[in-house]
Amino acid sequence: MDHTLSAIILGIIEGLTEFLPVSSTGHLIITGHLLGFTGLKADVFEVVIQLGAILAVVILYWPTFLGLLRPDPQRSFTGARGIFLLILTSLPASVLGLLVHKAIKIYLFTPQTVAWALAVGALAILLVEGLSLRTKYTSLDSMTPSLALGIGCFQCLALWPGFSRSASTILGAMLLGADRKLATEYSFIAAVPIMIAATGFDLLSHWTLFERGDILVLAIGFVFAFVSAWAAVKLFISLVQKISLRPFAYYRLILAPLVLYFWS
Repeated sequence: MDHTLSAIILGIIEGLTEFLPVSSTGHLIITGHLLGFTGLKADVFEVVIQLGAILAVVILYWPTFLGLLRPDPQRSFTGARGIFLLILTSLPASVLGLLVHKAIKIYLFTPQTVAWALAVGALAILLVEGLSLRTKYTSLDSMTPSLALGIGCFQCLALWPGFSRSASTILGAMLLGADRKLATEYSFIAAVPIMIAATGFDLLSHWTLFERGDILVLAIGFVFAFVSAWAAVKLFISLVQKISLRPFAYYRLILAPLVLYFWS
């Protein structure tokens, strides 16, 4: 298939799935195999276009990110304290990811491992949604260091491609006492530093793989990821207080056996 069309398809899928609890990495791996777009260059491309999705969140939540640079004494999730909370959330997965990065790329970037992660993540969603959880945190300003670090520990589950970074952080936040809206919004915001770190690491490590002609393909994927992520985040936030996460679990449970069947 033409690489430009592949970039468009992958960009749309990246944007639509990055911040939903369905695993963008899993969907990109599956779609890449369907399109015949595989290999190390394809893996790095899939990481690079995440920058488009990241930019969508930065723009949508620009007052929050601006507050990290210009502290507001009336709010607690600003300035150095807000940055510190994001560092706490990013630290566990960043450290563990550096230690096992090569092993993950070698052993876990396959449709089969993604299928199992989709299924396990779906069961986790259903389990958490079935619990009677006590809500202690309802806004970014109510975030505490222990909550931020706890969410970061749950985020380590996202190193298993297919589990979903969004699912791991949202579920972790809810288990630790955050309401669903806060858990979702913080998942979006906390994605930015760790995704920038992961993207930067892959770019620095593998930039020589790309030729001048690949820049256009990367740019196309970036733009489509940005637009579709913008739409997905806006829609998800509008729905998150009206519906549970169960529909995403059911979708994952339908997708997982289909992947195992077609790639077994």
